[in-house]
Amino acid sequence: MSSDTSSLTQLGRAVEAPTDPDSAPLERVSNPHPDALYVARFTAPEFTSLCPVTGQPDFAHLVIDYVPQDWLVESKSLKLYLTSFRNHGAFHEDCTVSIGKRLVDTLAPRWLRIAGYWYPRGGIPIDVFWQTGAVPEGVWLPDTGVPPYRGRG
Repeated sequence: MSSDTSSLTQLGRAVEAPTDPDSAPLERVSNPHPDALYVARFTAPEFTSLCPVTGQPDFAHLVIDYVPQDWLVESKSLKLYLTSFRNHGAFHEDCTVSIGKRLVDTLAPRWLRIAGYWYPRGGIPIDVFWQTGAVPEGVWLPDTGVPPYRGRG
């Protein structure tokens, strides 16, 4: 079963990076296996946003896991959506949870988890985790694979 991509506005086209998360389209396609319980994972090891106070860049390694239902996120639109945070000022917690909630609003998945491993600011790394509830029974969920921050020690 192939997904209908006729409504997509970014895939297969040259697209400018969105300037902010609110204006960034996040597109979806039909899940060809809505009856199957499986995890789809997206990893963004070079996520960037701005500190809302100083305007300095913040960097994170994001891991997004979700158990789809009727919809899958279109990966190019997700990449461009995440890119839209590069000039967006928000605290680590806000960025991480906002991304998770936007994905839930767009996809209505059975389950979603986002892990934000933020690199140190002021000497303190901040890790932010958000999920929609318990992992559905019968779903194999691998570890995020990101070790806790250890610095040079």
